[in-house]
Amino acid sequence: MNTVEARATRSSGGASRGSRRAGHSPRARNKRIGLAFVALPLAFYAIVVLVPLAQSFQYSFYAWDGVSAATWVGLGNYITFFTDPVLQSTLGHVLVLILFFSVLPILLGLLSTALITRRKLAGMAVFRFIYFLPQVLTSVVVALVFKRIYGPEGALNSMLRAVGLDALTRSWLGDFTWALPALGMIGTWVTFGFCMVLFIAGISNIPTELYEAARVDGAGPLREFFAVTLPGLRAQIAVALTLTITGALRTFDLVWVTTGGGPGTATLTPAVALYRAAFVNPQVGKAAAIGIVMALLCLAIAMAISKFSERD
Repeated sequence: MNTVEARATRSSGGASRGSRRAGHSPRARNKRIGLAFVALPLAFYAIVVLVPLAQSFQYSFYAWDGVSAATWVGLGNYITFFTDPVLQSTLGHVLVLILFFSVLPILLGLLSTALITRRKLAGMAVFRFIYFLPQVLTSVVVALVFKRIYGPEGALNSMLRAVGLDALTRSWLGDFTWALPALGMIGTWVTFGFCMVLFIAGISNIPTELYEAARVDGAGPLREFFAVTLPGLRAQIAVALTLTITGALRTFDLVWVTTGGGPGTATLTPAVALYRAAFVNPQVGKAAAIGIVMALLCLAIAMAISKFSERD
């Protein structure tokens, strides 16, 4: 009888310990505490982001002016986005802006980082601050400043006249050929400092032994850059590419304040086209379709860059 009771006691003790492990272990308790902490932010995120996103997706299948009854058009708004010549041109404009907002700043950032970090120079903190300053300024302030610079009597034309290049002066933001590159140069100026500071921070995490080994093997500055610096900055380059490319895709305030998408449609971007469709000539369904397409493009680009940066 005593043996049976002992076995029952051990069995009940094991079950209670199992229940403690399942429901009252520190890991389970910490998990519940963590979920409790993130519940409110997740609920707020769902209300502010996910619910409007779902509504936009729903609206994109309707022709609706925001007031009268909506009419089901299926994929009509999406087909319009990819077949309308004006909306098609916005994608071409974005490709040009990506060159100025992403490719050029990253190349210039890598070049300046390689030159700066070759040796320690006095005043580098001030130098980095000056180039990072555009990131501190709001886009509207930057747009207003460059609108004055690019004006017919602005600083750029005044400088060209001062050196005898009067034939090159023009209304830069009012010229069909030069308006988009002029906007692109603003983007280069804004994002260059961010890329440079990001790369300088990344270089500080590269072990100095790698540079020493490269120099022992006889690597020059160029070979050292491509063999050590560039691979060591892969994560920072991925971050810079993601932020700058998605920034170019979402460009609105810079274009709206400087050109409003003009002259004509020379600087029209998807974000400006979305704003016009939603508020200027209300076509809510069309605006929602543009927003969904751009969101999917941003997501696809971010995922592709992340996947590529994780490759060995």
